[in-house]
Amino acid sequence: MYRILLADDEGIMLEALKRIIESSFGEECEVHCAKTGRAVVELAQNCPPDICFMDIQMPGLNGIQAIREIQKFNKSVIFVVITAYDKFHYAKEALNLGVMDFITKPVNKKTIIEICTKAMDKVEEERKKRSDDLKIREKLETVVPMIESGYINNLLLQDDFQTYQDHYRELLNITEEYGYMIVVEFGDAEENGNLTNAVGASVKANRFYSRFREIAKGFFKCLVGPIMGNRIVLLVPHANAHMSYEERVEVLMEARNMVHKLESRIDCYFRCGIGRLQMFGGTMKESYSEALYALRKGSSHVVHMEDIPTVQKYDGEYPQELEMRYFQRAMAKDVAGAVNCARQFFEWMLTQPDIIREEVEVKVLELVIELERKAFHTGSVRYGFGYRSTYIREIQNCYNYEELLEWFVGKIKQICANMENIKENEAGSVVEKAKAYIQENFQKDISLDEVSREFDISPYYFSKLFKQEEGKNFIEYLTETRLKKARELLCNSQASIKEICAASGYSDPNYFSRIFKKYEGVTPSEFREKLV
Repeated sequence: MYRILLADDEGIMLEALKRIIESSFGEECEVHCAKTGRAVVELAQNCPPDICFMDIQMPGLNGIQAIREIQKFNKSVIFVVITAYDKFHYAKEALNLGVMDFITKPVNKKTIIEICTKAMDKVEEERKKRSDDLKIREKLETVVPMIESGYINNLLLQDDFQTYQDHYRELLNITEEYGYMIVVEFGDAEENGNLTNAVGASVKANRFYSRFREIAKGFFKCLVGPIMGNRIVLLVPHANAHMSYEERVEVLMEARNMVHKLESRIDCYFRCGIGRLQMFGGTMKESYSEALYALRKGSSHVVHMEDIPTVQKYDGEYPQELEMRYFQRAMAKDVAGAVNCARQFFEWMLTQPDIIREEVEVKVLELVIELERKAFHTGSVRYGFGYRSTYIREIQNCYNYEELLEWFVGKIKQICANMENIKENEAGSVVEKAKAYIQENFQKDISLDEVSREFDISPYYFSKLFKQEEGKNFIEYLTETRLKKARELLCNSQASIKEICAASGYSDPNYFSRIFKKYEGVTPSEFREKLV
């Protein structure tokens, strides 16, 4: 069904248009008529049309003015302008308003039918587009919560998440570099500062999770994590590295209002802890830990980490953002970025009043060891108890601050290089050992599972590593090794084909002959005959 609005001050013209449309399209169309500009605008408000045939010259509001008024409240109407030959200069102004077509009086039945068909096709196209958009939006409503949950889950649980978190941020349209965590806890009741029936509340949360998401997003521009026991984590992106006192108070107020609304809409008690700002990446987990700490130490339903009396705060001005950026860039193996941050931090230390060398040494050592610890926990570098035994002596032996900075930068480059190379080196090392094992044992009935077990690696992972390093799979390499031995024996010994078969690692001479011919194009006997 298409709703068509005809606007013309000539009754004969209106009747002619209406008769042409109704006789040509029948019940497909619902036709309404108006004779003045004001009437057409009011009719368009009460019965929104899909298509509007608008005469340029009408009493009161002219056609151009009426189009402008209608477009203020309805942008989707398709307009067709009706004009006399001597009024065609209005066409330029109508073009600016996006009209679809023009009809000049006197009207032609064939032209009206063609324009109506064209306009109906356009309406149908717009309807389909709106329908497709709605379907996409519905699908996104299903997918986005899963992506948000996955992102927060990975931030909290996977230490090596830096390598692919940018994909999540792009999908979720996160442009901010900083953010903070809010941990929302819920239970059946509150007793002695604790929420009761955590297990039961967790089960109940599956029923109210979608409502919780809707309420939380009404107060914060946030990502909502999965249900974790009787807790749900919110991640709130923030544009700046620091939050003013006024901003913090506003966050607390919004959190309190959120808790109040949650309790009014959901049959549970709620409270939440709020962590401090951190950079996206490896340090965001610290905001989560702070939010949990605030929950446990606070005496209110909503507590910010900064409001805990014993919270750790830096004495004086401290480049916390620079320190966070140093770790983030180093963990992303951005050597130039990490070194630049390190140099800035070192320069900042030297500008502090009454600075003594021992303080600089301790901080440099702390930054290096903390970076090594982070790299170790991601599985990116090896670690041994005695690996750092020379650090203090090396630092103390630095002749001046310039040498100390050089030692600092050298360690950063070394750690980043180790993170870049260790997986590749380990993969190469495993494959080299596997190849040596094959060379020593190819005469036996060895298999992929046996070699994988020898190096304590799953068969699937070992197979993938082997193919990446060698460009061929395990079976192909084993076969080539055995056939190489067979060719050597056929050329340089008088052993029988059966003996050569066994010495090459094959128990069935017929199978050995088929494999040999597949690779060499001839049987073992024919191969030997050609040598004579």
